[in-house]
Amino acid sequence: MEPQDRSPRFVPDAFEVPGSLVCDEFRLEPLGPEHNTADHEAWTSSIEHISATRGFPLGPWPVPGMTPEENLSDLRRHAEDFRRRTGFTYTVLETGPGRVVGCVYIYPVRGADGEAQVASWVRSDRAELDVVLHDTVASWLRDAWPFTAVRYASRHPTSGRRTKAPR
Repeated sequence: MEPQDRSPRFVPDAFEVPGSLVCDEFRLEPLGPEHNTADHEAWTSSIEHISATRGFPLGPWPVPGMTPEENLSDLRRHAEDFRRRTGFTYTVLETGPGRVVGCVYIYPVRGADGEAQVASWVRSDRAELDVVLHDTVASWLRDAWPFTAVRYASRHPTSGRRTKAPR
């Protein structure tokens, strides 16, 4: 007999988790081990920029000196969270060449059913994408996801952090 997965679900079982988001400037796809080299290069080249992004640092990350092997372990954990539907991390890829230019993290707010905590970053040489990524993802979360509220640090200085999802 196989053990049952008893971890709480972040989204309803019937919800079809989006496999991608495509727009003119970039596309999102689930982050996985196959992105390790490009992901590691993207964030290690931009630690100062990421650390200055609203909503970061994300726990102890980014960690200067993290090896590609340690990064791979993180990517495997994110892919497992995605598979188990307990959190969703997407890599942000440039349209065209598909270079990794950022990341989006969607995780549950502890003790707040139906609420999501979201963070995103872009590499320093694509800093102009930060507001576009934020606004595109915020709309996508409102329109395509089942959250009751989303906590996502605004890139606009005068707006708040929590947005109610329409019902």
